[in-house]
Amino acid sequence: MSTASPTSVGSTSIPDGTDPGGGVLSGPYRALTLGIVSVVLVIAFEATAVNTAMPTAARQLDGLGLYAFAFSGYFTTTLFALVVSGQWCDRRGPLQPLFTGIAVFGVGLVVAGTAPGMWVFVAGRAIQGLGGGLVIVALYVVVGRAYPERLRPAVFAAFSSAWVLPSIIGPLVSGTVTQHLGWRWVFLSVPVLILLPLAVMGPALARSEREHPVLKGADFDRRRTLLAAMAAVGAGLLQYAGQRRDLVGLLPGIAGAALLVPAVLGLLPERTLRAGRGLPTVILLRGLAAGAFLGAEAFVPLMMTTQRGLSPTLSGLTLTSGGLTWALGSWLQGRPGAERYREAMIRGGFVLTSVAIAGAALVLVPAVPAWVASVAWGVGGIGMGLTVASVSVLMMKLSAPQDAGANSAALQMSDALGNVLLTGLAGVLFAALGGGSLAAAHEGAGAAGSPGAFAVILLVMAGVALVGALLSGRVRSRA
Repeated sequence: MSTASPTSVGSTSIPDGTDPGGGVLSGPYRALTLGIVSVVLVIAFEATAVNTAMPTAARQLDGLGLYAFAFSGYFTTTLFALVVSGQWCDRRGPLQPLFTGIAVFGVGLVVAGTAPGMWVFVAGRAIQGLGGGLVIVALYVVVGRAYPERLRPAVFAAFSSAWVLPSIIGPLVSGTVTQHLGWRWVFLSVPVLILLPLAVMGPALARSEREHPVLKGADFDRRRTLLAAMAAVGAGLLQYAGQRRDLVGLLPGIAGAALLVPAVLGLLPERTLRAGRGLPTVILLRGLAAGAFLGAEAFVPLMMTTQRGLSPTLSGLTLTSGGLTWALGSWLQGRPGAERYREAMIRGGFVLTSVAIAGAALVLVPAVPAWVASVAWGVGGIGMGLTVASVSVLMMKLSAPQDAGANSAALQMSDALGNVLLTGLAGVLFAALGGGSLAAAHEGAGAAGSPGAFAVILLVMAGVALVGALLSGRVRSRA
């Protein structure tokens, strides 16, 4: 790892290596911490609220056939924006991409909230994805530039904690607004919430930029930008093919793979897919963790509804325990003295995640109480909090100053790719094993899912988490 300079993204951004001391809410850091946590809070509320309002929006826009594309549109543009944001941050600092991303995110919400038809709605979600991708990488770079290494675990723990309140009240608020005012107000109200983080964080971030200016770098790497576009288009084609699951979808599936594979190889650090020691394994583990847990999580509420007869509200509340304990796990990894156990925390987090996913499958046995799934998801949340935050801390520690933006983008890209590929695999398994139609389940057209389909999905995802545990020893290079 290179020695960090005061003008770059690295292990410290304090001039001459000095550290004013104090915690993340002490004087030098208070406004910035409150501002960036507020940004994460708004993004978290938007995610939970929009997911609740989405089915109603699709029905009223006569667009249930395009329901999945409202999600994939967001994802594909995010892939592109992650790479652009990483380069932008490395060359100009995080201020411009962060505020541009927040503005674009707000524009996307307005477009979706005023959409006259489903295709415009999907376009609004795609614009949101551009903004979200710019924002998340810029936030990571802000942490690398503005906070000394000792405070970064606490900042990442605060990121996770910011999801707790939205995960509890988001669906309730969104459901109430959708029922009484209409789904459009769920989208149109969020841009107003963005004003608070801007007001709190703006002056502090601008001051940090003045104190630690970034040396003007080269122009954008056109090759990486092209690879990012290939990854986005390839992922979109694969998602389309996965939705079709027939001969018509074969050609776009092949084309998507032909675009996605070389793009991923070019964008992720060398030897990532081979779990090379050090940073490559750190990047890979982020994708395995996100894909395994979220791939399983997508099917837990459906499993609780179709196999145990719970209402949609109670089925969704099954996952609430995971949101709460995720923050707990992230807090634990940020405690003083935890740094020496970083590798062990990653391994233990993967093991807890695997046990939790397999434990949720126990509710497929009629004699097992339904609340066991909620307990299991609480265990998985602790595991994910330990793993995801620790991986983020290690990525920053292992990144040379000039590469922090690109590596932050690679980390987020691994997260996004792991999520979409493993969730897509779960969808294919679900259909192939007689699980039924997810679209029909959303529309209430009969039961969906056999116990065997859910069991296979959960056990496969538990196995992926175990692979992560086995690879965790490779986060440390031989040197």
